[in-house]
Amino acid sequence: MGRWYIFVVLNNEGDIMLFQTVGNELNPVILFFHAMGVTGESSIPVAKKLADKYYCVLPTSTVYCANQKYLGKSDEIQQIKRFLSDHGIKEIELVVASSIGADLAMEFLTDTKIPVKHIFFDGGQFAQIGKITRRIMVPFLYVAMKSLYWTNGKTLKKIMWCDDDNIKPYFIEAGKNLSYTNLRKQMDDSLEDKPFPKLSEELQKHTFWEFGSKEDHFKYRNAVMQSYKYGNFPVFEGLNHMQYQIRNPEGFARMLEMIIKTDRLPELTF
Repeated sequence: MGRWYIFVVLNNEGDIMLFQTVGNELNPVILFFHAMGVTGESSIPVAKKLADKYYCVLPTSTVYCANQKYLGKSDEIQQIKRFLSDHGIKEIELVVASSIGADLAMEFLTDTKIPVKHIFFDGGQFAQIGKITRRIMVPFLYVAMKSLYWTNGKTLKKIMWCDDDNIKPYFIEAGKNLSYTNLRKQMDDSLEDKPFPKLSEELQKHTFWEFGSKEDHFKYRNAVMQSYKYGNFPVFEGLNHMQYQIRNPEGFARMLEMIIKTDRLPELTF
């Protein structure tokens, strides 16, 4: 199974970003970026399936850390880089970013000097939304996410395609810790209406932008393909947003292993 630790990292104002790790720190590193509305622990079901061979690092954005302040993407990335440096991590085998986690992952990838060998975006939220629209979205998103805590997850099916018990606790915990101010600040510097960050041609060849054919985010696929023409763009036919990861963490983990080993997807029975 591997070991499971919890760490905290202090930023310049003394606020805390939560990190959880699974596996042996001597093994190759997989860095996870979680989706909106959940904590980093939401990737634990997948990480546990990888723990025998990899060291999985799962940060939780300060947006969903209790009593903490979100200062911006730049601060989040500095905290992640500090954690990696403090733990002697000099190379990352794979970055896995889910939904809006893709936005923060891109910030990391264009800022870090640590070599990254492979990337997998699961339903990456690559929307380019104007500032006014993002601010209008905040109260609706806030009520939706807080309702998951207020109702103990009963409203999840109204927000997402599923209400699976294996994902619900992470929505509830995130909703519990969420503040309106943190969400507003996150939306101020996320999903910005500007060109996608540049990735090298070589890194694009080792990057997978996956979308489910049934998910709303599928509409972003063409724009992503035009921006990263050397990348890989698999479609999970008949699946919704992050459905494979949530419903089959074992299969998702084995898929990530094959990407690391061969830069190809396995035969998937959708």
